[in-house]
Amino acid sequence: MVGLVVSAIALPLLVSACASDRDVDLAAYVESVEPADTLYNQGLANLEAGRLSEAGKKFEAVDRQHPYSEQARKAMVMNAFAQYRQGNYEEAVTAGQRYVSLYPTTDDAAYAQYIVGLSYFRQIRDVTRDQKESRRALEAMQEVIDRWPESEYVEDAKAKIRFARDQLAGKEMQIGRYYLERREYIAAVKRFRNVVEVYSDTRHVEESLARLTETYYAMGLASEAQTAAAVLGHNYPESQWYKDSYALLQSGGLSPRENQESWLSRAGSLLGGNTRS
Repeated sequence: MVGLVVSAIALPLLVSACASDRDVDLAAYVESVEPADTLYNQGLANLEAGRLSEAGKKFEAVDRQHPYSEQARKAMVMNAFAQYRQGNYEEAVTAGQRYVSLYPTTDDAAYAQYIVGLSYFRQIRDVTRDQKESRRALEAMQEVIDRWPESEYVEDAKAKIRFARDQLAGKEMQIGRYYLERREYIAAVKRFRNVVEVYSDTRHVEESLARLTETYYAMGLASEAQTAAAVLGHNYPESQWYKDSYALLQSGGLSPRENQESWLSRAGSLLGGNTRS
């Protein structure tokens, strides 16, 4: 009986304590919520002072505490920038993509997408490694160009795309050379052809034509080897790659001669010698 009485007395005290704790937490929360413009300006101040982590926290606080405010919209893109500057590329991409999905027609949308592209671009690896970042950077920067053609970021986006395409072509060349060394000629041709047809505006086209000459010659496909050398000579007559290809053909009693029916001839007509770096 005594135990029941004690329990009866303790229960309201426990409930009262819990309620009191909730009241304290709620009061503390209300007091911790600062005005949106105050948080945003604090974020900018931290950003200017180089305190990037603190800046990001302030911008996130604006978005969290005042999600429908004008400052929250601006804070979102500024947080993407702060994360990018810290090298937190995944977080920068997430913030940038979120901004673009929510506010695609605002003035800052192009900048948010540009940050997404930069975040991928900074992660591009050597051509001996996987090039998924190059592909993602290319796609993100192409979106800047396609959706905001008048933005101030277009020219740099084009430059970043050229670099990314060069990386992708370089990867194709690396794989192609790997197959060529192992006499897997069909697989090698596929890679070198891809460079000529897909990445014709990169610096790797010159070598790819020489490698095609070498590969076709090794396969005994004289006409294709001669055509590859002819296209190479037409576009890069002073190239060492052309001199080497010419010498290779001569060693077998052949010379460059273009077959107009070959895919190489069609692809060569689109080069115009403009791929030289």
